[in-house]
Amino acid sequence: MKVANNILELFGKTPLVKLNRMTKGLKVPVFAKMESMNPGASVKDRIGIAMIEDAEKRGMLKPGGTIIEATSGNTGIGLAITSVVKGYKCIFTMTEKVSVEKRRYLQALGADVVICPMTAKHDTPEHYLSVAKRINAETPNSLFMYQYNNPSNPDAHYHTTGPELWEQTKGKITHFVGSLGTGGTVSGTGRYLKEKNPNIKIIAADPYGSVFKTYKESGILTEGTPYLVEGIGQDMLPENVHFKYIDEIINITDKESFHISRRLGREEGIFAGGSTGTNLAAALRVAKDLDEKSLVVFIVCDTGERYLSKHHSDEWMREKRLLEKDKTTLGVVLQTKLTGGLPNMVSASPDETITEALAKMEKYNVSQIPVVEQNSSLGSLDEADIMSKILDNPLTAEKKVNEIMNKPYPVADESEDIRHGIQYLKESPAILVSQYGRIIGILTRYDVLDFV
Repeated sequence: MKVANNILELFGKTPLVKLNRMTKGLKVPVFAKMESMNPGASVKDRIGIAMIEDAEKRGMLKPGGTIIEATSGNTGIGLAITSVVKGYKCIFTMTEKVSVEKRRYLQALGADVVICPMTAKHDTPEHYLSVAKRINAETPNSLFMYQYNNPSNPDAHYHTTGPELWEQTKGKITHFVGSLGTGGTVSGTGRYLKEKNPNIKIIAADPYGSVFKTYKESGILTEGTPYLVEGIGQDMLPENVHFKYIDEIINITDKESFHISRRLGREEGIFAGGSTGTNLAAALRVAKDLDEKSLVVFIVCDTGERYLSKHHSDEWMREKRLLEKDKTTLGVVLQTKLTGGLPNMVSASPDETITEALAKMEKYNVSQIPVVEQNSSLGSLDEADIMSKILDNPLTAEKKVNEIMNKPYPVADESEDIRHGIQYLKESPAILVSQYGRIIGILTRYDVLDFV
């Protein structure tokens, strides 16, 4: 039988995938190095096992010991998976910026997670690196892995990622694009590829707000500013960033990173995180000026499943004012409206009594509701209009809804642009939103105004 002895034997040896739709018009092929296909679904699996095994060889990690690391999540996951197999405990510090999916993943692997302020400067006690160092000092039989200056980090890529790319492309690779965080991926892979062919260009993708580009080009260390992409960029200079192997650093905005990441899933079927979007954005910029003799490879850092509550959420993107214009549909407005616990739609049926309809309106504190039956908009009720009619004739309260209902609200598909919804609302106080012919919610003028 061909069976792995444990999950660690599956780290690395990830495939290359050629992009097709997103590279139309380019002369050069662009390949994705699918690090999301590692067992822990990220490129950091490689360094997790490498750092632990190196520490074991050096006698720095004792049986039953505790591994401590400051991480944006993925390195922690790589370390945690290895620790489960080898019997170590783990404590990880991370900033509050890190997605809840990563936190829960680490906890599911048995690790303790300590959340630190996102805004803490690197030289303050509250910074997640400082907290990790303090926990290490206070915890017996523990080891702080410190991926930022641990030589096993870039060495892992020198011995695995670099050789894999050289073999997979048969030595034809001309441009490698990876993101800068700890520096390990770019430095280790870049070192190997440069040794094989000094003409290979090593491109580092980096978010605006990180210090790397300015430092490489001017030698000046600026103060970093906050950004939303996770796991890459820095407000300091890690020892594992070896600038001598980096030919160019390209800054990419949060907005472009997230939009490219979302497109990658929808156009190529590769579901990835925001840092992958940063890498691909840089790779596409490089590729547009290259001819067919070139070959570009970029790193798919991790899976998009870790960011379902972040940039793969329309609601989160809207909150951060990053949602694409072509995504501002009625469905997005319905999804992101603040309901305060209300159902998507409170409606009346044509056969119930006015008293019953009023009870619903009072229960949910709404002044107008649609009359719906079998996914058809039949009419509408307005509280002020109903009260006026009851005052004129108290018996109105016992009438059926279909006897006094007003004209129906228009129905629009969730895919329609918000601008079309605004046109409807000029004539109607509300519109009903449908999905494949099924009415799923209501939007009032207030809902759309609040969204805008």
